Amino acid sequence: MAATSNVTEIIFLGFSQNRDVQKLISVVFLLTYTAIVLGNGLIVVTIMASRGLTSPMYFFLGYLSFAEICYCSVTVPRLILDSFLGRKVISLKGCITQIFFLHFFGGAEIFLLTVMAYDRYVAICKPLHYTVIMSRRACGLLVGVAWGGGLLHSAGQTFLIFQLPFCGPQVLDHYFCDVHPVLKLACSDTFLIGILVITNGGSISVASFTGLLASYVVILQSLRTQTSEGRRKALSTCAAHVAVAALFFIPCSFVYMRPCVTLPADKVVAVFYTVVTPLLNPVIYSFRNAEVKSAMRRLMGRKVIWDKK
Repeated sequence: MAATSNVTEIIFLGFSQNRDVQKLISVVFLLTYTAIVLGNGLIVVTIMASRGLTSPMYFFLGYLSFAEICYCSVTVPRLILDSFLGRKVISLKGCITQIFFLHFFGGAEIFLLTVMAYDRYVAICKPLHYTVIMSRRACGLLVGVAWGGGLLHSAGQTFLIFQLPFCGPQVLDHYFCDVHPVLKLACSDTFLIGILVITNGGSISVASFTGLLASYVVILQSLRTQTSEGRRKALSTCAAHVAVAALFFIPCSFVYMRPCVTLPADKVVAVFYTVVTPLLNPVIYSFRNAEVKSAMRRLMGRKVIWDKK
């Protein structure tokens, strides 16, 4: 790449060229990012510190919240800094590094959401075998597979981009580096690369979301034999999971399951899966969960007692 490329830096256009608007964007995203880190971080700490949240569902939720923090941190801090300073420049190596970590954490999140759907399927449809199927070892293996799958997906996307020569223009109509916008900067035929990018990226989103929905269809069918209280609890948990998954999968499918072209709406759509989903995850998935809220109150109570001592 270095021998054939004359592009060393890439300039982001971002959301606006107006300095006042840029500063407003910086403040808004700073507040949003702080809420994401605090909300998801509180979930991780609560699950780690609470003895009552030991079921596989909370085990996976802790890793999902951690992945949300990492995923958001790949793009948002740079957007905040660039908007505040008014200098939206990234090196080509930094751009490819951003693509790698964006797809690593994003891929891991996709697989974790799929694993969580499988966990709910086993819990509701095979309750007598749940503790055997979802043993501690099996849960650890599933989390490892999720992170490994994210790594393989990211390595594939990065390899496809890394081998391309770049000769300009060096302006990217986005606020972070991603495969589709960066492909436009290449000075070689990217048709085959584009097909491989869609195959690697979009197909994972669609296949995982289809599997997730299929698992919940089976769950809904099995709920007919449950008691009314059992149905209510199961539906509450599943509805929260489907809401989080839909907020992530639908925008991702829109971006990655089409030919490698960029649209003006891409920047707004990207905000949904890089910012809005991590922001709403604690609200949808945890803060409306009675067990999580109770564990958080106990954790805060212990902190107050410790501070008084």
